[in-house]
Amino acid sequence: MLRRLLILSFICVLLNACSSSFSERNMNEKASPKPMNVIEKVMENNIPTIPVEPFKLAKEPKNFLLIGVDSRGEKDSRSDTIMLARYEPADKKMKLISLMRDSFVKIPDHPLHYSKLNHAYYLGGKDLLKRTVEENFGVKIDHMAIIDFNGFINMMDTIAPNGIDVVVTEAMIKDMNLQVKPGKQKLHGKDLLSYVRFRHDEMSDFGRVKRQQEVLISLKEQVINQFSTLEGIAKFPDIIKQAMQNVETDLKFDEAFSMGASFLLNPVNDIQTLRIPVANSFENKSYQHAGSVLQLDFHENEEAIKQFLLTH
Repeated sequence: MLRRLLILSFICVLLNACSSSFSERNMNEKASPKPMNVIEKVMENNIPTIPVEPFKLAKEPKNFLLIGVDSRGEKDSRSDTIMLARYEPADKKMKLISLMRDSFVKIPDHPLHYSKLNHAYYLGGKDLLKRTVEENFGVKIDHMAIIDFNGFINMMDTIAPNGIDVVVTEAMIKDMNLQVKPGKQKLHGKDLLSYVRFRHDEMSDFGRVKRQQEVLISLKEQVINQFSTLEGIAKFPDIIKQAMQNVETDLKFDEAFSMGASFLLNPVNDIQTLRIPVANSFENKSYQHAGSVLQLDFHENEEAIKQFLLTH
């Protein structure tokens, strides 16, 4: 408890220093330059301005749409990973819902009405994908975050510089061209990307979804370990800055800072996962315009999501 109070005090000092220096700089643009603290450095690197207001920890549950884009910077791309994440700071919970990209859904304004879920991003970007998810699965999305291949690699190397322990198979080693033996191995950014995208076994996309959830859960411990000391907390604003440089999001800096601080002071101790479609709620179908798809029972899956998010 004492350590958490020290950390909270340190975070507040950092944020207040940022707000004060920002106010002073606006009042006197010609003032003599002075050494910047770590938060001021964040502000000098194209991060949205932090409002001068009291620092508040995140308290209310929020739903996030997490989109992994099948791209290394190309203009036109499809969503390779689609997840709903619900953060419940008061209950120290995180809920992850993986939406299978081959789910056959109704895409608003689509000329053929229905297509694969990941086609929505290709047709209309994050806004159309958000609308498609909300209308098909009956869930409200508060914020979005989009990351491409390069951003994922950079994020993994930033948050988990020592790598993440995973179990690799012979098939993965051959497909990913890894110089390791089958079994538990520690993978880093580029290899972790290959790991979460691998689907050339009998589990196909279902196995990939499981690995994506596995890596996200592992990141929780990495974050807690990295910021468990005052020295680590001092790096916290810079890590937020780096994260926002690798992720496209509608979150402002102060919102991301608030949620991150809440996560550190009240670490998530319960992470629950769900895959949509749930078992026995879909059929494998094929359509000329969409190829192989998962034909969903929407009522059953919407109800599964509703119950999952309401469960305490």
